[in-house]
Amino acid sequence: MPTEVWTGLFVGASILMYLYIGWSSRVSDSKGFFVAGQGISAIANGAATAADWMSAASFLSMAGLISFLGYDGSIYLIGWTGGYVLLALFLVPYLRKFGKYTVPDFIGERYYSNWARLVAVVAAIFISLTYIAGQMRGVGIVFSRFLQVDVNTGVIIGMIIVGFFAVLGGMKGITWTQVVQYYVLIMAYLIPAIAMAMLLTGNPIPQFAMTFGDISTKLNQIQVDLGFAEYTQAFANKSMLDVLAITTALMVGTAGLPHVIVRFYTVKDVRSARFSAGWALLFIALLYTTAPALSMFARYNLVNTLHNATIEEVQQLNWVQKWEKTGLLAFEDKNQDNRLQLTPDETSNEISIDSDIIVLSTPEIANLDPWVVALVAAGGIAAALSTASGLLLVISSSIAHDVYYRIIDPGASERKRVFVGRVMIAFALAISSYFGMNPPGFVGQVVAFAFGLAAASFFPIIMLGIFDQRTNREGAISGMLVGLVFTSFYIIGVKFFDMPTWCFDISAEGIGTLGMILNFVVTLVVSRVTPPPPPEIQELVEDLRVPEDIVTEEPNLAA
Repeated sequence: MPTEVWTGLFVGASILMYLYIGWSSRVSDSKGFFVAGQGISAIANGAATAADWMSAASFLSMAGLISFLGYDGSIYLIGWTGGYVLLALFLVPYLRKFGKYTVPDFIGERYYSNWARLVAVVAAIFISLTYIAGQMRGVGIVFSRFLQVDVNTGVIIGMIIVGFFAVLGGMKGITWTQVVQYYVLIMAYLIPAIAMAMLLTGNPIPQFAMTFGDISTKLNQIQVDLGFAEYTQAFANKSMLDVLAITTALMVGTAGLPHVIVRFYTVKDVRSARFSAGWALLFIALLYTTAPALSMFARYNLVNTLHNATIEEVQQLNWVQKWEKTGLLAFEDKNQDNRLQLTPDETSNEISIDSDIIVLSTPEIANLDPWVVALVAAGGIAAALSTASGLLLVISSSIAHDVYYRIIDPGASERKRVFVGRVMIAFALAISSYFGMNPPGFVGQVVAFAFGLAAASFFPIIMLGIFDQRTNREGAISGMLVGLVFTSFYIIGVKFFDMPTWCFDISAEGIGTLGMILNFVVTLVVSRVTPPPPPEIQELVEDLRVPEDIVTEEPNLAA
């Protein structure tokens, strides 16, 4: 069967499965809608967390960025995986014991202030909208290729699908959908990687094929011959300081991402939260240790297929014809020699390829079976939809629970709270779809901005809220505002208004590290020159730092 038929079968079947789960998991109470009734098992929550975590940036864009950046692309691997370990060890048990199920809820209660809650809500929405824009962009790219529509139409299709199971099932529907989506995306990632490892090196284990085979030596020589730096050369594309800044921003930003933190409130107790964090780390490692190998194989095949080929040869390739229609792959014979040249100089480079299509196009470039190509498409959609749904619930709960219920109408009924949550999901979908159609960069870059914002706003406040009794509401509010405003100003200025990277030449992706430092400094200084928190808050923090194996008292969601 042709690729399009296989794709229709795999993508259609997976989407119908997601819609069925969303329908069968529909809820009417706020506990089910916002925290899945806190009845998810540790291993299921681990799979759901991994799917929530491994977004379109991980599945689609990360391997593409590593293929283009080489060694320097490891910042995404180190930052994201290191950040998850940081989150699992230092934050998850304490936040789960605290008993609140959103980050703004934790901040509002810990810092005894609705103003602090409101600032946290603004930060959560800002971060989530930035993050979800990358997911919607990823969905649009997949649909644009395999349905032969433009990217914007693909975004709209994805919006309708994710909106269905998110609106109906809330966190319960999202969780069980994400469990299925994890298995779809991990199989879609591992199967082509194993096949390519076998074809290129004779070793079926991608990690070993990359490490012990001669593929890296061959690729390094090809890179040098074309005028690029060696693929494995460190700091060829970014300075050492910028690599450190981006890696740190991704790491601490991970520990402050609200859609990941909320996943650990869907289990029944602290012990289950710890186990689910361990399972999630194992599930994540399967993809993250495979990504560098897939990136190397993809770069090798891409260069060998396109460089120095004639226009006629390239135009006859089926995958080229399909990707050219999306506008994400283009050629220009600048020197009129009828051959395409891949060079590091943009003025002479004749091959333009969007890094977000590397993973999707690689099975076709490697001439793998059509069903493998279709499976990768289904995996890309699963990765994007799983994270998008989690982010939508963060936006919904931030407004419906933390603003509407906690501040505007504390007496709101269960039905009204769920209704407001569903309306907010629809509202968030409309805004995120717009940014998915008009993204400020590649999927991976857009997501990196979200991590920077989380690093600059949430991470210091959560850490100090757990480990420093003296941090008060004045310090928390000041620190969040300074970190968020500074980081947002820098990112928007650099990406939209051509502002130079005046801060030590740190890129927009890495500026969250400096925003985090400013947040820490401002929070600590302001907290020390203003009155300390009330005694009951200090006692709460003291008790919080000794996590229990089992939480005997469940949080009262109506409190």
